[in-house]
Amino acid sequence: MSNMNAVLLDNVCKSFGRLQAVDNLSVRVPAGSVYGFLGPNGAGKTTTIRMMMNIIRPDSGRIEILGDGKIEQVKARIGYMPEERGLYRKMTARKVLKYFGAIKGVSDRELVERVPRWLERVELADWVDKKVEELSRGMHQKLQFVVTVINEPELVILDEPFSGLDPLNQDLLKNIIIQMRNEGKTIIFSTHVMHEAEKLCDYILLINKGKLILDDTLKNVRSRQSAHTVSIELEGDAAFVESLPMVTAVKSEGNRLDVTLADDDTQQFLQALMQQARVKAFEVKVPSLHEIFVSLVAPSGVQGSASDAEDS
Repeated sequence: MSNMNAVLLDNVCKSFGRLQAVDNLSVRVPAGSVYGFLGPNGAGKTTTIRMMMNIIRPDSGRIEILGDGKIEQVKARIGYMPEERGLYRKMTARKVLKYFGAIKGVSDRELVERVPRWLERVELADWVDKKVEELSRGMHQKLQFVVTVINEPELVILDEPFSGLDPLNQDLLKNIIIQMRNEGKTIIFSTHVMHEAEKLCDYILLINKGKLILDDTLKNVRSRQSAHTVSIELEGDAAFVESLPMVTAVKSEGNRLDVTLADDDTQQFLQALMQQARVKAFEVKVPSLHEIFVSLVAPSGVQGSASDAEDS
């Protein structure tokens, strides 16, 4: 399955009244990858995921899931965790998992083995007979994740899976996602928090106002978006740096200077420094996904735009 697409979107459009929530979106999600749907609030991430799950229908375009144009045929092979979490509050954790597992076609015999194993994996084994209403928000979220994967699906779709989790539980979930990817499963998750995606994703899809901005491997995205920034530390007076011909901006960061270059000629810059000063540190800075995101999205005035109020 590794050379297949787990999900294919072909020129998909969706409007709500005058709002174009998803605008001519074409995406291929390779099977066996972790694929990040990124974008600011109101970008169209949740709308896209709901169309993939056939909760809402696109106005136009084509969607294929696991090689099938009809999601109803493959629903048993998918796990979906929506942004709005919802579990029966009076049920115990064990009963919730047995109930949803049975709905998803997992046999009683398999559930006897899977329920304790999955609760152990998310560190909820001690809470197996506690009611959902007794669980903290983070525990509730981890239980919702187990509900999503109890049928051990080929394709897992997670809408903002890390919101409400503390750093330790975020790492716990990330490690499980990586293990699932290593087992050949495909994981799609949406987030507006870039550093989560940076640690996890093989592929990045960045959308803004329903339009595709970027769709590539994380490595390619980074190399193409090189910010030509170098962090340096010099001995003595560094005032001359601003006057070097290849320098466009200099910003002080403690003892260091962050220097933006006109192009990618870092070697020429290093030679120019060494002619005038002793160089104590010289580090070419790879832009973070957050910096790339801001540089691509901010110019269109997305912060505080009307679309922020819309469903993402």
